[in-house]
Amino acid sequence: MHSKIGVLYIVATPIGNLEDITLRALRILHEADLIAAEDTRHTRKLLTAHDIHRPLISYHEHNKRTQGPRLIRELMTGKSVALVTDAGTPGISDPGIDLVRLAVSRDIQVSPIPGPSAVTTALTVAGLPIQPFLFLGYPPNRPAARRTLFTRYAQAEETLILFESPRRLGGCLKDMRKIWGNRKVAVTRELTKIHEEVFRGSLEEAMERWPGETRGEVTLLVAGAEKGKPHLDDSLIEQLRASLTSGRRPLKEIAAEVAQEQGISKRLVYQQALKIKKELSEG
Repeated sequence: MHSKIGVLYIVATPIGNLEDITLRALRILHEADLIAAEDTRHTRKLLTAHDIHRPLISYHEHNKRTQGPRLIRELMTGKSVALVTDAGTPGISDPGIDLVRLAVSRDIQVSPIPGPSAVTTALTVAGLPIQPFLFLGYPPNRPAARRTLFTRYAQAEETLILFESPRRLGGCLKDMRKIWGNRKVAVTRELTKIHEEVFRGSLEEAMERWPGETRGEVTLLVAGAEKGKPHLDDSLIEQLRASLTSGRRPLKEIAAEVAQEQGISKRLVYQQALKIKKELSEG
């Protein structure tokens, strides 16, 4: 059925060390009619290191609407296309999934060529529970939207994995501490490269280590919420404290309102409100 249609290969490439590539991946890159790369300059370094000389075409977030259909047309004429990203497995945190969907919609064969992934690589050295885990990708750039995302997963018991820009690492850690509490964290940086670093400690310790920006590729892993020990973030506690200090409404009413606004357990909010009320009365 697919004899006259090409194959779209999803090829995993190194996340740092250029030696971390499979023999099969090298063969596919040697044989492919086209290689679709997120950054052709970056991929050319990899191809040159392994003496691979095939036509390169750019495919990234900003040109996927035009390049996606173009690649599909090439596949429909019988050409094979190898899709690569700058580092790791395509489609995990890049527009590769959009090309896969286009190919599937046209009944084009999509073949995975497995290999490195920053998600699983970081998970194996973090020292946190490996399963289950939740991969959240890159958090939003804007702090308010980032805090909203963190609030949504505040009660998740799975190990949480995120990518983050080195420029935003300090702010991201602060928001994590504020919303998730002082949990265990692993900050992995420049994995498989010369300056590889794996930091293991608490979020507060990580904040001291990285109060602002850093350098290199960063993958963050944070312990999930402890079972039976849900956590309210600092901003909610302050909201409760302010409402209780005013003394204008009943405690139950305040707790119910906050719980409904945030989509969290009313019982949890009420218990915290009781603690704050006791503190206020004793103070």
